[in-house]
Amino acid sequence: MQRETGERIIYKADTRGGFDFGWLKTYHTFSFGHYFDPQRIHFGALRVLNDDTIQPGTGFGTHPHENMEIVSIPLRGALAHKDSMGHEQTLKVGEVQAMSAGTGITHSEYNASQTEEASFLQIWVMPEKQNVTPRYAQRAFSFKKNEWTVVVSPDGDDADGATGKPLSINQSARFLLGEFDGGHQLTLARADKRHGFYLFVIEGS
Repeated sequence: MQRETGERIIYKADTRGGFDFGWLKTYHTFSFGHYFDPQRIHFGALRVLNDDTIQPGTGFGTHPHENMEIVSIPLRGALAHKDSMGHEQTLKVGEVQAMSAGTGITHSEYNASQTEEASFLQIWVMPEKQNVTPRYAQRAFSFKKNEWTVVVSPDGDDADGATGKPLSINQSARFLLGEFDGGHQLTLARADKRHGFYLFVIEGS
């Protein structure tokens, strides 16, 4: 990752906080739950980046959130989502979920399969505005090899629908996903001079 000052910091995968709760195997990039490192609290507005694997037929029971932007990116399998706003949907690989907790919501996330593991990135971003009306959206995206695809942005769209349009987030932050050939190079410009860059390698090195 690169901070606004230009300072570069590398967090190796095996330095994350890791826990095996039986039903859940999780790795925390930033301090969360049982893991605390005073040097790893957040990166800008990025507060939580958990790499979770859920066993079949299990998951996170109904629990509350408020004043947090929550983005979920499935890596394997599918998640069954249900919330107090009335949404009851399945989140699959190739889709992204964005939720503004705002004034308060409850939700649950379960592995949608009774036989296969499910893995996803659970990401929390501190909001720009407090106590907004809660909202939820998820969308499928089409990805092109060796190109970034913007999946979440502050000027995105909350409505479920057209494939490819970024989902909205209540923060000056953007999420991009991509799959790249070895040795491929590209340039990523700052959308805002206040921004730093945080790069998370899902697979590869």
